[in-house]
Amino acid sequence: QVQLVEAGGGSVQAGGSLRLSCSASEYTTLKHLVGWFRQAPGKEREGVASINSIGTTTYADSVKGRFTISQDNVKEIVYLQMNSLNPEDTAVYLCAYRRITTGDVPSPSTAMGPYQYWGQGTQVTVSS
Repeated sequence: QVQLVEAGGGSVQAGGSLRLSCSASEYTTLKHLVGWFRQAPGKEREGVASINSIGTTTYADSVKGRFTISQDNVKEIVYLQMNSLNPEDTAVYLCAYRRITTGDVPSPSTAMGPYQYWGQGTQVTVSS
């Protein structure tokens, strides 16, 4: 079982920035897929950004140009830099992880299906 811990959430005003981090108990740099998702009250969980172990990234259209996912393979942490935040970004942000043991590294994905492990989430609140 892989334990994921998110950090960095908080409250900011519109236009502000936050940086979320995700650390895993068994993070491996060999082959993996990490995604950031968010869930607002009364709404379905949606994918925000994803990165694979070779650094390929993908983003939801709603955050392109504002959010950046990155990974520090030395510290074994995945980050989500969020800029130009607006109230519609308010949600619980969750980190998800997939360990790849065979085959090629998959393309990054903002769909929930590929992920095996999920964190508890960190709250992001953006006020107008």
